[in-house]
Amino acid sequence: MESILVLTHTADTPTALTKASLEAITAGRDLSTRLDAPLTIGIVATEIPHAAVFPAATRILAVLDPALAQPRYSTDAAACETLCRAAQPTIVLAPGSSRFARIAAGVAHRLGGVIDTHITALAGSSNIEATRWLYRQRIEAVLHRDARPWFLLLDPGTHAPYSAAPDSISAAQAAIEPISVSLPAPRTTVTGYRSPNQSADTIRPDAKLLFVAGAGWTKKQPDGQLHTAEASALILNFLRATSASLGSSKSLVDQGSDGHSVLPFLTHMNQIGQTGSTPRHAKGLSTCCHGEEPHVVGWRFIAERRAISLDPNCGWTRGKADVVYIADAFAVIARLNELLAASKP
Repeated sequence: MESILVLTHTADTPTALTKASLEAITAGRDLSTRLDAPLTIGIVATEIPHAAVFPAATRILAVLDPALAQPRYSTDAAACETLCRAAQPTIVLAPGSSRFARIAAGVAHRLGGVIDTHITALAGSSNIEATRWLYRQRIEAVLHRDARPWFLLLDPGTHAPYSAAPDSISAAQAAIEPISVSLPAPRTTVTGYRSPNQSADTIRPDAKLLFVAGAGWTKKQPDGQLHTAEASALILNFLRATSASLGSSKSLVDQGSDGHSVLPFLTHMNQIGQTGSTPRHAKGLSTCCHGEEPHVVGWRFIAERRAISLDPNCGWTRGKADVVYIADAFAVIARLNELLAASKP
């Protein structure tokens, strides 16, 4: 009989589980119901999360230690190993966060188990079938293993975050079992964080909207001139007003190496498509991008897809976008920025 353990951790604040952890709980609950298998949730934190709610009839274990305030391989791996040995699961689910992606393979090795990453779905009623994408999201594979314990790292954004009735919070917290652990002495000290100003940050995985820029922004416009500076200002103002995440076509980010005019804030980290990332956002807006297959492949997990193009025969019009606006992207984004600015209190 299978037994399931869901590993979770808190966010920057020690009182709440991360969104990816709540998604893993949803996956664990659904799998537990389908297999009629016992479900255990393991928490790695400095203190019990005050806002934690869990499925009914769930065993909840927690490793609580001040040393776990900062992500480290040594302490996180020891904490997760302790939770696994206490729960004795055959299936271990964990969010594919940077914190757990760093340690999951090592923990699986310590327990003599196997691991698969980037899991997007779990199916099967008698045997577990784990789904992931391969070859830059072009091939969908369904995996099955007999070896146990089997660690499955779930891609964020593939499940709905778990939520429960508020009246179950106190009961869930009362049932949490603290697990003692002997953590190795840390050899590193975190003195602080250095990050770009939020207004300069263009990659926002949790944003509701993905804005994709194409090479058309840096091409000659109807007046025969380049308007790269204007394009940069329009895009940045739109990102600030909407808190959208910025994506780019490969042709646009490659222009810098070819000596052409470029948008100064774009890097290959913004690239989506066949050779880039495949983000998951509720909505997507593509501008100045011809929308052919190498670009579209990065949009597979965008729920609602729209595009702005001057070409009525653009690839987006052939069933690859829900809505296509036949218009000039400069004019459309400029007008949107005006409306967004006017709507602010």
